Amino acid sequence: MGANKRIYIVDDHPLMRKGLAMTLEKEVGFELIGQAESAEVAMNEILDLKPDAAIVDISLPGMNGIELVKNLLHQMPELRILIVSRHDEELYAERALRAGAKGYLMKLEAVDVLIQALQQILNGGIYLSNKIGNKLLMKLATGNNTKSDNPLDQLSDRELEVFELTGKGLSTKEIGEKLHISVKTVESHRANIKDKLQIDTANELMRHAVRWVEGASG
Repeated sequence: MGANKRIYIVDDHPLMRKGLAMTLEKEVGFELIGQAESAEVAMNEILDLKPDAAIVDISLPGMNGIELVKNLLHQMPELRILIVSRHDEELYAERALRAGAKGYLMKLEAVDVLIQALQQILNGGIYLSNKIGNKLLMKLATGNNTKSDNPLDQLSDRELEVFELTGKGLSTKEIGEKLHISVKTVESHRANIKDKLQIDTANELMRHAVRWVEGASG
């Protein structure tokens, strides 16, 4: 038997971290070596502890998960990262892979799927659900992976989060609380979104976001 694979968890929900930790501790071949609730803490600890893989959530206070992936891989290119998120994979899976993550898993998935996903990325593979995997393969096969015609690809990772939460009906204050950023920062992101998507009013932004969220989850 080889040595246990050393795993690090980054998630700002204590219950989620606890659930992931319990899953890993029960599984032969894995060892949980650390966990953090913010990207900033995780960054330092991961560079210090050098795990084999990291499980990362997208919505984190401060720097978000996708930015963390980019920053970690810049310094530790061999690190395997699995994104485990509540965000709809239709909206974020491709973005996560482009950032360098090796897999994307919805938080609603069963425990055995998490272990399977980790094993797959640790063995050099990529983990995606069949639905998203097929979609991305089709995109590659038809050569649509160069210049995206989706205007939302202009948005930064944080702007996309704000746009998604707007579409889910959250107020500026609620978005700020959820993403651990100030109301002023949320308003600044919304202004940038309107600018990039060439939208004039807040109501138009809301309608656009609602349509997009409903379309992605339908």
